[in-house]
Amino acid sequence: METKGWRISLILSDLSSAAFSWCCFFYLRQEVIEGRTFQPDNNFFLGITILPLLWLLFYFIQGTYYEVRRLFRIKILSLSITASALGSVVLFFALILDDEVRSYNDYYQLFIVLFIIHFIATSAPRLLIVTFLISTIRKQGGGFKTLVVGGNDKALELYQEISNHPKNVNNFVGFVNVNGKDKFLEQHIPYLGHEKDLESILSKIDVEEIIIAIEATEHDRLKNMLLRIDDGKRRIKLLSDTFEILSGSIKMTNLFGVALIELIPDPMPYWQQSIKRLVDFILSFFAILMLTPFYIFSALAVKLSSPGPILFFQERIGINGHIFKIVKFRTMYLDAEKLGPQLSSENDPRITNIGRFMRKTRLDEFPQFFNVLLGDMSLVGPRPERQFYIDQILLREPQYLQLTRVRPGITSWGQVKYGYAENVEQMLDRMKYDLIYLKNRSLALDVKIMLYTVLIVLRAKGK
Repeated sequence: METKGWRISLILSDLSSAAFSWCCFFYLRQEVIEGRTFQPDNNFFLGITILPLLWLLFYFIQGTYYEVRRLFRIKILSLSITASALGSVVLFFALILDDEVRSYNDYYQLFIVLFIIHFIATSAPRLLIVTFLISTIRKQGGGFKTLVVGGNDKALELYQEISNHPKNVNNFVGFVNVNGKDKFLEQHIPYLGHEKDLESILSKIDVEEIIIAIEATEHDRLKNMLLRIDDGKRRIKLLSDTFEILSGSIKMTNLFGVALIELIPDPMPYWQQSIKRLVDFILSFFAILMLTPFYIFSALAVKLSSPGPILFFQERIGINGHIFKIVKFRTMYLDAEKLGPQLSSENDPRITNIGRFMRKTRLDEFPQFFNVLLGDMSLVGPRPERQFYIDQILLREPQYLQLTRVRPGITSWGQVKYGYAENVEQMLDRMKYDLIYLKNRSLALDVKIMLYTVLIVLRAKGK
């Protein structure tokens, strides 16, 4: 069964479990706790039809259906306990707290019964589905399609340790060597070519995991290789050394795993990503409503400052290389780039007097709330650049492309530190902070960056 089939199985199971648990809870509440005859009413039927959908929405936000094939029993139990506890609290205050009861002990019993019934009804079929899922993955050829980079004796030792383990979940599709001669693995799995052809090999073969079996001390080679193949979609694992083990870089995914460093594609948990997008939409919607008088005033100020349109549209590169048009209030005179793309400077004569104030306060960026609503941008994320400058940056720092894994933002850590970049050098400096953000992003960090941005707007100290 493919990933889609397992996901549908879980969804149908969760819908049925939510309806079943509500029926059981409603019956026990009336018959056992309240001591009256079971009598279905509007709340009963409303709970059967609406509550399962609300539970499903909660599971989606939680990330239960994200990377379904990588679920394991402990993880699904943890997800079930967390969801059942939080969901029961919400239902208790929304539907149960105003019930007429004989004593406050009835409230405690209702909450405990609701939690236990929902947890058991949800986790039991989930465990069954995940158990079947794990068994199919461990069958011959059913595991995650894995490519080994390296053909030396270490690569052979690593391959044998993983493939001979009874709980192996990797299906090795082949290997590539890095020095042109080491092919210790050739008797076990297909030889696919040399490391210099890695991009071409990956474009032809569907690979879910890549194990780089070369020495972790070869930093330059590892860096160049990771920049070429780390697209945030495939799981990448590296050999570890003693320093990395002591520094805590090893991520333990199971008790039987080999000591490998697993690169985390995105440090922000899926539930935080869901909340981030929801917050982006809600805050942008209300910001547009509340800032309507400001938009009108700013439009008049821009129009009176110099001839030309009020708004300025420009193509930028967004998430996964998607091209979109960013919108700002115009801060420069008309035809400011008639000689080609040019970055602005602090005393740029092309900037109008009104534009200079708007740039210091970041007010020219406020129309980008519309970009956030459309899904092209986020409130916080690396600032989007034009392809013209991206091409120049990539000649010096190819890792810049990693910033396009996430939605660009109205503000960013790099923007807070450096403001508008005046040259490629400043773009590279700003990029370092955005890369740090990318590797550490979280809702808490987003809030911190937004607070600093608000201070910049209030103090009018932006650059």
